[in-house]
Amino acid sequence: MSILIRPDDARLTWQGAISQNVTDEGVVPWRLPFEKLDLYPPEALQERAVMPAGVRVSFLTDTSSLTASMTVNSDDPQFVDFYCDGQLFASLSADGSKNLSVTSLPAGQHLIEMWLPQHGKTMLSSLEFEDGASLIPYDDDRPKWVTYGSSITHCRAAASPSMTWPAIVARDRGFNLTCLGYGGNCHLEPMLARMIRDLPADYLSMKVGINIQGSQSLNIRTFKPAIIGFVSIVREKHPDTPFAVISPIFSPPRETTRNSVGFSLSDMREEVAEAVGLLKAQGDANIHYVDGLKLFGAEYADMLPDELHPNAKGYEVLAGNFVDEVARPLFS
Repeated sequence: MSILIRPDDARLTWQGAISQNVTDEGVVPWRLPFEKLDLYPPEALQERAVMPAGVRVSFLTDTSSLTASMTVNSDDPQFVDFYCDGQLFASLSADGSKNLSVTSLPAGQHLIEMWLPQHGKTMLSSLEFEDGASLIPYDDDRPKWVTYGSSITHCRAAASPSMTWPAIVARDRGFNLTCLGYGGNCHLEPMLARMIRDLPADYLSMKVGINIQGSQSLNIRTFKPAIIGFVSIVREKHPDTPFAVISPIFSPPRETTRNSVGFSLSDMREEVAEAVGLLKAQGDANIHYVDGLKLFGAEYADMLPDELHPNAKGYEVLAGNFVDEVARPLFS
């Protein structure tokens, strides 16, 4: 015998999601407010926001077996990572519609965390526990970290959902992660700043520039003011929260070659540094500029298969450098 639990059961703790679309078929987590999607154009941003990068379903249980029924729509092979008391217990293929089962969980009550696929739309339909098993919500009191960025924060090419660089950093430092990496769609929109402003956060970071350079969505006249405005909106409710503002990582063809609006990545790094300097000069003592090259510089070029996105190993390197350059010295 077994117990079937709906994914919107109050004893399940959804972490890293901004909202949920709950239907009779199941729950689809969103990294935008689902009820107000029209206020977050374009559709490309919404398509990335329905991909649950960094989203976990967490709970305490003494079950010895667990089955998750879900549907994952992605062009890439995807996985669900099951953690037991902070240690990886199983990483299971999650392409299409599947029942993913883990067995032989250790005896006694344990914290289970399911890391959902970082790419593709995911719907969780049910969780099945052994008959008589306990199920208790997970009250996570770890510091909350919100990070915003592009595909390099979304981490499509990571080996599995718990191996994105934000996930690695969060586990290493004991943070409760909300990952707002949107592939191709980090353009400093004011509505994203408002959303981040309204989230609980003990630490904040954003890595900006690469999408703006690639899409020419801002220029030398508008980029620096957009950074200042974005940070200022977030600061309305997080005036003293440690905030790391990070410029682009290394990308060989874009370092010195300017786009159609006159921006190279070297130019952008100067603009990001100047924006942070201006905010500091106005009394923001807890904002910090981080040069993206310190996180992923030219020495890692062989880990950029398309000369833009790190591969799986590259994301692990980026995570380690983020811990050393940002999390350990600035987030404490």
